[in-house]
This record gives sequence, C-alpha cells and structure tokens, in this order.
Amino acid sequence: MSDSPKAALIGGGVIGGGWAARFLLNGWDATVFDPDPEAGRKIGEILDNARRSLPSLYDHALPAEGRLKITTDIADAVAGAQWIQESVPERLDVKLEVYREIQQHADTDAVIGSSTSGFRPSQICEGATRPEQILVAHPFNPVYLLPLVEIVPSPATAPAIRDRAIELMRGIGMYPLLVKKEIDGHVNDRLQEALWREALWLVNDGIATTEEIDDSVRFGCGLRWAQMGTFQTFWLAGGEGGMRHFLAQFGPALKWPWTKLMDVPELTDELIDTIAGQCDDQAGGLTPRQMERIRDDNLVGMMRALKHSDWGAGATLNAHDRGLVQDPPVAPEPAEVLRRQVPQSWLDYNGHMNETHYLEVFSQANDRIMALLGAEGDYIAGGLSFFTVETHIRHLDEINVGDRVRVTTQVLQGEGKKLRVFHRLETLDGRLAATGEHLMIHVDLGTRKSCEPAEPVKSRLAAWAAAHANLPLPEGAGRAIG
Repeated sequence: MSDSPKAALIGGGVIGGGWAARFLLNGWDATVFDPDPEAGRKIGEILDNARRSLPSLYDHALPAEGRLKITTDIADAVAGAQWIQESVPERLDVKLEVYREIQQHADTDAVIGSSTSGFRPSQICEGATRPEQILVAHPFNPVYLLPLVEIVPSPATAPAIRDRAIELMRGIGMYPLLVKKEIDGHVNDRLQEALWREALWLVNDGIATTEEIDDSVRFGCGLRWAQMGTFQTFWLAGGEGGMRHFLAQFGPALKWPWTKLMDVPELTDELIDTIAGQCDDQAGGLTPRQMERIRDDNLVGMMRALKHSDWGAGATLNAHDRGLVQDPPVAPEPAEVLRRQVPQSWLDYNGHMNETHYLEVFSQANDRIMALLGAEGDYIAGGLSFFTVETHIRHLDEINVGDRVRVTTQVLQGEGKKLRVFHRLETLDGRLAATGEHLMIHVDLGTRKSCEPAEPVKSRLAAWAAAHANLPLPEGAGRAIG
C-alpha cells in the first residue's frame, strides 16, 4: 500500500490528463477513469511532456512521482481518493449522472471538483447526494504548468471543503483564486470570451487575419497581462494620477463604437471610487515609478526567455540583436567579440553579478568565436561543431546591474582538432572583472567523436591562430586553482 495521497481523475482527456500529471509529479497517486482504450497512451504522452517541463520551473527536486492507474470503473477510481476531479464533456446531463455515481462510492470528506469552464457549481450539484462536497475547480491548459485554478463554491458547499480545496491546491503548486460569487463562465473565461468575440468580429469584418490578431496579443498586451493584469496595467498608464486619471482620460471611450460589446456599466462616482481604491490597495504602497521598474524587470525576464526559444517577441529581439553585431577583423591583437549591458536578472543575493553569468558571458564569447570561424548555422546542421571540454574562470572584480562590459579574446591554440581561447571580461571604464580560459574540441555530431574541422572553418581558425601567435601569453593563462 502506498502512503501517498490519492487523486481520482474522472475523464482522461487534455484537461484530465493534465490534472493527472500535476498530481503525479507532486507525489500523489492518481487513478484515471476513462473508457477510451487509448487513454493510457494519451495520458502517457501528456505525462512525458509534463516530466520535461514542470520540474524545470523549480530550483529544488519535486517529490518522488506517484503511481498512475487507468481504470474503466468509477468506483475503483474514487475509492480512497482525497481529491476527485471531474473533467467530462461540457454537458450538464452527463456531469449530473457522473456525480451521482461518484458519490455512491467516494469518501464523504473527499473534495469533488469540476473542471467545468462554464457551468455554475449550483448547477452541477443539482440532485447530488451530498452537494456540500462539490465545487468548481476550473484549471487552465496546460494544467501541469499554469498555476491558476478558480475555486468556485456553491451556496451549498461546506466551508471546510472549500478551505481544504484551497489548501490542497496550494500543496501541488497551484494558485487557487476563490471566486466568492458564482456566475456563468466564472472570471477568467468571461474575460477570454470577450476577447474571443471581438477577435471573431475582426476576422468577420476583414479587419485582420487570425495571425495578425494573435500577433497583436503576443507582441503587446499579452506580455503585460502575463505579469500585471488589466487593472494594474491601466493603473500604471494613469501615471502619478493612478486609475482616477486613467478613467478620466479613457473612460469616455467606453461609449465610443470601438467594440461590438457596448453593454458596459456606467462610470458612476461610486464605481470610480471602488476601482481606484482597489487599484491603490493592489499596488501595496508602491509608487508608479517603483511599479514601473518591477514591470520592466518582469518584461525583460519574460522576453529573454522568449529569446531562448526564438519565439514571438524573442524572435524579434534575436533578429535585432544579430543586426547589432559587427565582425572584428583578423588582427594581431585580441579581438573584441562581445559588448553588452548587464541585465537586472543577473544579480544575486550579494547585489552583484552571480558567477553563473560570468560563465554565460564567456559562453556567449565562445559562440561568437565559432560564428567568426563559420562554425554556426549550416555548419552545425551539417553535423560538425565545437564542444567545450575544459574551462577555468578567475573572478577578479565585482560587476553590477547596468554595467556595460566587453569581452576581448586571444586565440592561444588553433590547430588540428583543438581551439583554445583566453577571454578578458572588463567594464568599459577599464576594470578587469574576470578571465576565462576555454579548450574546445572539434567534433562530428553524428559519432560524437573528435575530428578535423572542414573548410572554410579550418582555414579561418588557422588565420586567427597565426594572427595571435606572437602575442605574449596572457597573465593567468594555464593556471589552476591554488
């Protein structure tokens, strides 16, 4: 017998499978009820994606993965489960029938949550044996990554079940948003639905294509919404006047035909006071300037993540980045291969650049050297590259956020399969902050073994090595810790 808590997932589609992955990777056992003979395969594929991505969010190991069981018997699925999640199709008659069967076999103190995106909890517990243990727990796809879950109790839901639901959701890394008053579509889906309706009209009227509409979100408001919601974003847009100033400027636009959704509440003094007061409270005492810095830091972090996957706004940044680079000439002196500003995300708890990012800078310098040799893009796609096999870094001075730095590189060896370089990382005011010595070996990516470079990389490497052959050995080269 397992000592792990058990979750029962009724329905193993995209949402049910996502729930199973979220529970399993947080140490719960999970039994999935689904009559589909392909359910095991489908859930296994969802779980493989979750195993790859969810642990990447954390800096500490998740609990040991729980045990997965697939069943075609609801009684078997819910037996002994502390949490039961219904994710069957959005048909009220089907849901009501499922709840009647669940409650015949479930523990009386189990939380029974519904993934419904539209039905009110009072609808889904109609005729239930124990309506007090049923509530809406509406997640967002992919459930194993996105933290939001809307917890919506009905008037019949027991407070103890509601509170336990919130506690258990926090225990698996979710952000439970308690919706105190039930309404069709809850909160987030109503917001998404409004955008969706407008998007359909824009396509219908020939204003924009689906791609153009998606681009307008992912390159603009979507980035802001990801870290500050609608109200806080507009609060900042009001500057020092806050939300009152914003509403005074843009409130009248609610009466203009900018949207097909013209049924909006009147901006009475009472509603303005409510919104302005809540937005001020939401800021937690921070000034607009302070909040702007937080917003900017968050945006930089998100867009740098998008750069890594070369996606959306990140792809735009990468294209611009490439246009900023100038190739240094092959000359009998160390070449400047990198110049940049230190981002705020590189600071550690001591208030200066973390040692991880010294290596990151030198790694970027290595990539730049490879690019100068022609060992990038098509060359790598053709099955050849360089692997770093040894690194020695000396940390000589502090670097702080906003510092402008550059890396100069001397090729110490460039013959045969070996490329040995020495980097100097310094601030633009001349402070030497670090040195990095790196040995790279040219490899065949097919065999994963060393081999001679192909042309024109071989000739370019020889040219750089010859240009630097008469330079004195840099101070610190060849050193080890000691």
